[in-house]
Amino acid sequence: MTLYDTTVKNAKPKEKPYKLSDSQGLYILVNPNGSKLWRLKYRIHGKEKKLALGAYPIISISAARKARDRAQEQLRNDVDPNGAKRQAKIDAQIAASNTFEKAAEEFIEFKIKEGKAPATIEKLRWFVTLFDNNFRNSPISKITMQEVFEQLKRHQDRGRHETTNLLRTFVSNVFRRAALTGKCTSDPAEMLKGAFITPKVTHFAAIVDKKEFGALLRAIDDFVGDTSVMYALRITPHIFQRPGEIRQMEWSEVDLSEAIWTLPAEKMKMRQPHLVTLSKQSIEILEAAKKISGRGKYVFPSIRTSQRPISDNTINAALRRIGYSKDQMTAHGFRTSASSLLNESGKWNPDAIERALAHEVDGKIRKIYNRSAYWEERVAMAQWWSDYIDQLRNEGQAHGTPTKI
Repeated sequence: MTLYDTTVKNAKPKEKPYKLSDSQGLYILVNPNGSKLWRLKYRIHGKEKKLALGAYPIISISAARKARDRAQEQLRNDVDPNGAKRQAKIDAQIAASNTFEKAAEEFIEFKIKEGKAPATIEKLRWFVTLFDNNFRNSPISKITMQEVFEQLKRHQDRGRHETTNLLRTFVSNVFRRAALTGKCTSDPAEMLKGAFITPKVTHFAAIVDKKEFGALLRAIDDFVGDTSVMYALRITPHIFQRPGEIRQMEWSEVDLSEAIWTLPAEKMKMRQPHLVTLSKQSIEILEAAKKISGRGKYVFPSIRTSQRPISDNTINAALRRIGYSKDQMTAHGFRTSASSLLNESGKWNPDAIERALAHEVDGKIRKIYNRSAYWEERVAMAQWWSDYIDQLRNEGQAHGTPTKI
């Protein structure tokens, strides 16, 4: 018997289930509740079995026959269609759980165990958000080179050349880690090496002219905005550490009585603990900030939540607000300004300056935690530097207006 669509459509439910046969073991089961379910009866290894193919009309007669033909092809290859169906379902579940986003999370967890700095981990998590939802939720084993290319090309088309290349490296690392754990077998991002524009190496813009630096300091004094941003902006020229380290400064790391800020190794680029000597001016700024944020974790908390510090680009944004473009001055540029003007003064050992900047000295990463390494000179230099930049700021003002706290 061959079934026709009108026959199946017009089949009415009865008190008990009944069958409407098609051909080659295919039939439709009409249930008392009105449901019509496709079934395939077959034999394998001497046993009779049944395979569920879905419900009518979602599965049409032609679709059911195609499913029957596929099952019979499996039987000819001594494959049980029910077993193949179960395995396909398991494979689909595994693929759904092994998405790119899940693989990226596992890679990031691995980097956390490696001891990468919180700022690095935060950037890796930010990378994940730069991919669209469909890509993030795709099984990593199914992602093609072309799909990776399309995701990265969106950023290149917006002129984000550095971000594009960083993302390609990140994707490649995620795939390589996933391959090690059996979630995929290749790295499609590897084939995209050289496919994107390589950004020109540029140095952080910095002001090294004394008069211009003094004008910048006066503009900083005039900044009006969130108190966390204000105090972070004011202390940055005095301590000239990396912007990421300053914004993540914690009260537990600061000893105001000893005038020391202790940065743990995990926060440092060189993975060595670092001591920052604090001048009287730096202490005054921190004491003022403590009245606002002293009960929390961070010295410069976000305006949205005290559980997080100000964001990565906050100081740069503040510099833009007071009139300095990215080509004139950057948050990182304060390190260049300090290094240039301290060396220009001729008063300090260049190695002491490098120590204060947490740079390598003589090509080796030495234990910066050791106070004996230029420590007394660094203490004197920190105070001289704060006094010096106060002088530069005040030279452009009548009567030498003191720093605003």
